[in-house]
Amino acid sequence: MWNERYNEAEYIFGTEPNDFLKENFQKIAAGGKVLCLAEGEGRNAVFLAEQGYQVTAMDMSEVGLNKALKLAQDRGVAITTQVADLAAYDFGEEQWDSIVSIWAHLPDAVRRHVHAQIVPALKPNGVFILEAYTEQQLTMDAVGGPPATQRARFGSLAVLRSELAELDEITGIEKQRMISEGKRHKGLSAVVQFIAKKNS
Repeated sequence: MWNERYNEAEYIFGTEPNDFLKENFQKIAAGGKVLCLAEGEGRNAVFLAEQGYQVTAMDMSEVGLNKALKLAQDRGVAITTQVADLAAYDFGEEQWDSIVSIWAHLPDAVRRHVHAQIVPALKPNGVFILEAYTEQQLTMDAVGGPPATQRARFGSLAVLRSELAELDEITGIEKQRMISEGKRHKGLSAVVQFIAKKNS
C-alpha cells in the first residue's frame, strides 16, 4: 500500500520537517544517534541530519526510503535507511539518543511491541518524541490520519502515559493545531504531542 502511495515524483507529505519536531529537536543531545520510525519519504530524518545528527530512517516502504535517500542527497547530507516492519523490528539496547515517531499510527499489538522497546533502546537521558492524530481527527474537516475503520491506530495521551510510564514526561498534550504537510496532511487537526526522557 505505502509503496503505491509513495510511487510518484511528488513528496506526498512535503519535504519540510514536521513543525513539532522542528520546535523540539534541540532536546536531543547534539550530534546524537536518532531513529526515525515509519519515516516514509524522509523529510524529518533529512532535517535532523542537517542539524548534525546521525540518523537512521526505518520504514516498511522501500519506495519511500529511496525518496528519502534522494532528498538527503539533494540536501547534501547522509542518512541510513532500513526497510523493516515495526512489528518485528529490533530496536537494540541503549542504542539511541532519540527515537522519533511522527504520524506512525500502529495497530494495538504493534504499538505495544514498539513502546515496550522504547525505554531499553534509549541511551540514558535519551528522548522519545511523538506526534500523532487522535480519534477526534475523525470529526475534523482536515486531511490526515487513519480512517474510521482503524480507530485503534489513533494516538492517545492516556495510552502513551500508561505504556511509557518509565520515562519522565516533558510534554504531553492533546490539542488542535493547523497542519500543512504536502497534500496528505492539511487543515485544523486533532493531535497528541508527547516528549519524554529516560532517566540517566
